[in-house]
Amino acid sequence: MKAVKRLSERPELKPYIHDISVQMEQQLQSFLPAGWDVPKTLIDSMLYSLMAGGKRLRPVFVIAAAEALGGSREAALPVACAIEMVHTYSLVHDDLPAMDDDDYRRGKLTNHKVYGEAMAILAGDALLTHAFYAATGCTAFGVAPEAALAIVRDLAEYAGPRGMVGGQVADMEGEQGMTELEQLRYIHLHKTADLFMFSLTAGARTAGATEQQLDALRRFGSDIGLAFQIQDDILDVIGDEAKLGKKTQSDSKLQKVTYPYFIGLEASKQEVERLTASAKAALQEANLKDSRRLEEIADYLVQRDH
Repeated sequence: MKAVKRLSERPELKPYIHDISVQMEQQLQSFLPAGWDVPKTLIDSMLYSLMAGGKRLRPVFVIAAAEALGGSREAALPVACAIEMVHTYSLVHDDLPAMDDDDYRRGKLTNHKVYGEAMAILAGDALLTHAFYAATGCTAFGVAPEAALAIVRDLAEYAGPRGMVGGQVADMEGEQGMTELEQLRYIHLHKTADLFMFSLTAGARTAGATEQQLDALRRFGSDIGLAFQIQDDILDVIGDEAKLGKKTQSDSKLQKVTYPYFIGLEASKQEVERLTASAKAALQEANLKDSRRLEEIADYLVQRDH
C-alpha cells in the first residue's frame, strides 16, 4: 500500500475541512429561526455542546459527497448542520451519569456538569428533534422535496434503533462480556459507520445522485467507518497521549474488548488497510465527477495519529 500523507502534509485538505467547519458553525449559531420563543437556558445548553469543536467529520462528508457529484455546498449545509446536531446529542447523552459518566468532553466540562442532568437530557432531545427540521432546509436551495424526504427518512433509520442507538445498546450490553469479533464489528458499524453512510448519501442526494451512486457511497461509508473505528482501537494501544488528548491503554484498563484484543495489533493494522482499499474501490464504482477529495479524507481518517 502506498504511503499516505497526513493532514499536516496535505496543505489543500486542511483549509478545506476548516472552511466547511467555519461555514457550518456560522449556520449553527443561528440554528433556530428568528422569532421562535424558546427558553434561553435550553438554547445556551444546546449551543454549549454544538460549538464545543471537534473534527466535524460527518458534516465534511456531507459537503464532500455533494461536491463530488457537482452539487452545491449551500444546498448541502442544512443537512451538514442536521447530522452535527444528531452527533452532538449522542455525545451529550453518552456523557450522562447513567451512560459513560464523563466529566469532560473535548477539554470542556460536559453538558450535564454545567447545566445539570435534566437540562442536558432535554438539550439532547431538542438537538435530535430539531435536526429533522434543519435537514429540510435544503429545499430552499433547490433540492427536490422527494430527495429531502429521503434524507429525513435515512436520518431516522441511521440514527435510530436500527442504526446508532442500536449500536450503543449493543456496546452497553457488550460490556457485560463479549466473546465474538462479529459482536464488536456490529457495534463499530452502527455506532460509527452508520452516520458516515448517512452523511455521504445525504450529501449525494442534495446533488441528485442515482441509486447506483448511493449504493456505492454506502459501501464506502461502511468500510471507512469501520476502518476509522479500528484505527481508534489501535491508537488506544500505541497512540501518543499528548496528541490524542486522552489517556492511552484506557480500553485494556477498563477491560473493553477491541480489535487488537481479538486479532492482535498487526492484524488490526492490516484490516484497516484492507477496508480502506475496499472503500476506495467502491468510490470508483460510484462514477463521481471528482472522487479525489473523498479519497483524501478517507486516507486522513485511517492514517491519523490522534
